[in-house]
Amino acid sequence: MEIPLFIKYLLVFTAGTAAGFFNVVAGGGSLITVPTMIFLGLPPAMANGTNRIAILSQNITAVSRFKKKGYFSLKAGLILGVTASAGALLGARIAVDLPGEVFNRILSAVMILVLILTLFGKRKDTSPKPGNRKDVIENIPLLAIAFFFVGIYGGFIQAGVGFIIIAVFSLLSGTTLVRTNSMKVFIVMIYTIPSLLVFILNGQVQWSTGIVLAVGNSLGAWIGTNFTVSKGDRWIRIILSLTISAMAVKLFFF
Repeated sequence: MEIPLFIKYLLVFTAGTAAGFFNVVAGGGSLITVPTMIFLGLPPAMANGTNRIAILSQNITAVSRFKKKGYFSLKAGLILGVTASAGALLGARIAVDLPGEVFNRILSAVMILVLILTLFGKRKDTSPKPGNRKDVIENIPLLAIAFFFVGIYGGFIQAGVGFIIIAVFSLLSGTTLVRTNSMKVFIVMIYTIPSLLVFILNGQVQWSTGIVLAVGNSLGAWIGTNFTVSKGDRWIRIILSLTISAMAVKLFFF
C-alpha cells in the first residue's frame, strides 16, 4: 500500500526535528533521517544527498543562535571549516565498497570510542559561565590536520560525524562541550556546502523532501541550541552518552 504524500512529509518533518536536536546536542541525527528517507522510497545515494540540504539549514540556524548567545569563534571556525571542506570534497567523491553489516559494526565501534573520549577527555570547565565564553581553542594546527580527515568522513556519509568532531576536540583541545558544539555546527555548515554541490551535480538530491526535512532540522536545531546553552556540559554528556550507546547497540546487533 502506497503511503500518502502528506504522511511521508509528516514522517520526514518529525525525523528532521529529532535529528536537528540530536545533531546540535550530540550527534547521529543522520542515522535517523537517512534510514527514514530510504524506508519511504528514496535510493540510498539520493537519501544521503538530500540529507545535506537539511544539514546545511540546521547548522545555519544553530550558528546564528550560538552567535546570539555569545558562543562564536570565527577565526578558528573558518580555519577548521576550510580544511574540513577540502576533505569533504574528496569524501563526497569516494565510493567505498563495504558490506552494510561491516560498515555498521565499524561505526558502532567508533561511537563507543567517541563516548569514552568525550567522557574522559580533558575539559577546562563543566558549565557555560558567561565569563568563560571566550575560552581559548587550543592546538589549532593539529585540529586543522584532523579536520581534513573529519571532512572526508563527513563528505562521504555524514552520519555520526558530530560524535567524531566532539572526540577530536576532546582529544586535542581543552574546549568545553558547549564551545565544542558551537564550533561543530559552524564547521559542518561550511563543509556541507561543497559536499552538497557534489551531490547536486550528480543528480542525487530530491528537493521537495529536502526542503521539508530542512524545516524539521532547523526547528530541532533551534531547540537543541537553547538546550545546550541553558543546560551546559552535564546534560550534554548525559544526552551524548544515551544517544551513542543506543545507536551503537542498534548498529552492532541489527
